[in-house]
Amino acid sequence: MNVNQLSQRLALVADYLPKGAHFADIGSDHAYLPCYVCMKDPEARAVAGEVNQGPYDSAKSEVEKHKLEDRIDVRLGDGLAVVDPGEIKQVVIAGMGGPLIRDILEGGKEKLSDVNRIVVQPNIDSRSLRRWFYQHDYTLVDETIVEEGGHIYEILVAEKGDPSVCYNEEVIEKEMWLGPFLLDKRPEPFIQKCNEEWKKKQYIIKQMKQASSPDEEKLKQHQKEMEWLEEVLQL
Repeated sequence: MNVNQLSQRLALVADYLPKGAHFADIGSDHAYLPCYVCMKDPEARAVAGEVNQGPYDSAKSEVEKHKLEDRIDVRLGDGLAVVDPGEIKQVVIAGMGGPLIRDILEGGKEKLSDVNRIVVQPNIDSRSLRRWFYQHDYTLVDETIVEEGGHIYEILVAEKGDPSVCYNEEVIEKEMWLGPFLLDKRPEPFIQKCNEEWKKKQYIIKQMKQASSPDEEKLKQHQKEMEWLEEVLQL
């Protein structure tokens, strides 16, 4: 991967940024995403945030290589601590676990006052992010899913607004887990992910039933989720 050839998942993330974006890329690594966006869009500006010295140095080198220092500010710091309130309009956090992304958003809530779009790409547990958006009055406006290099990645896009508009209250727990847009569109990688999840659930339930004193509440939850997967897969 390089600036001219982003991974498919990062290219999809970049597509969700508007023209003239002024965004923070948290956990920017080599700053490939900000460089890619700013090279394609002369009006775009970015803050590339990194918590570790090595990736921070790599990001600075990449930005300097493409002579983008006037539009991409590389900063060393933890999460949203690298930006000031009102400084940015969009936030991107990609390539981390869902709970870590959620904690970054929660820890930097006061920095989001003027942010009109958040784009996240969790490696695991997208449900924790849907819940965070719902609890903090963000509307989920789109979701997509992609298979790349043997892994399946989800991308969620949220904006300030009524969080309930994209959910059906009768099946909100199911939609929080599997994603309302993904359930509606059901692209091939989504079906593939549901298949994998179904196999995992089957194994977990079997193991739990063999335990001398299974946790009945957890068992019920796994069985319910397995039923949801079977509805999707029409098993």
